[in-house]
Amino acid sequence: MEPFRVAQSPPAAYYIPDFISEGEEEYLLQQIYNAPKPKWTQLSGRRLQNWGGLPHPKGMVAEKLPPWLQRYVDRVSSLGVFGGKAANHVLVNEYQPGQGIMPHEDGPLYYPTVTTINLGSHTLLDFYHPVTREPPPETQKNSAPQSEEQRHAFCLLLKPRSLLVLQEDMYVRYLHGIRPVMVDTVTQKVANASLCGCDFGDTLPRQTRVSLTIRHVPKVLKTSIILGRRK
Repeated sequence: MEPFRVAQSPPAAYYIPDFISEGEEEYLLQQIYNAPKPKWTQLSGRRLQNWGGLPHPKGMVAEKLPPWLQRYVDRVSSLGVFGGKAANHVLVNEYQPGQGIMPHEDGPLYYPTVTTINLGSHTLLDFYHPVTREPPPETQKNSAPQSEEQRHAFCLLLKPRSLLVLQEDMYVRYLHGIRPVMVDTVTQKVANASLCGCDFGDTLPRQTRVSLTIRHVPKVLKTSIILGRRK
């Protein structure tokens, strides 16, 4: 993984371009859109599919992943990014042009690593300092910056077929989100611009993007135990 580390970001972000081929991208999109309609959940800014179970503080009742998805979960797990464990949960998110997601953190229900395979379109993933966090010395003034724009730290450009891995500070100390815009502009805040072959000032119109967010949920309940309690 070390050759793919984004040196311009805090520890640790890894960006692997062309993690999958164009044929694999087409295959995955076909499988995703062939899923039964009830599998989709419509949210205000996107729609999603949940695979593997519903993470819960008391534990997740694990559901078997379909073979078409398990294949890529295994490929990501083979990188060793989950501390020797295998990923067991996938969120499939669909973003239409102009859609995004507010800054958020993934939280303690997951092993502190998030991996994302990107399909169909690029996006800019923005990173923010939390409101409650002490601002860094270079931005510290009379009071902590509170607006979203003031808290914006940097961003990563995610191109189709790439894999992004976030760990350490990037997982626990920063919020991440996607702005609801139709076109992205590559600025000096794009930490991996050189890895993507982009120049500052480039404008990138968005298309429909589908992401596979692959994670490991440590706390899993055994179905037999739950069924036993219900009897």
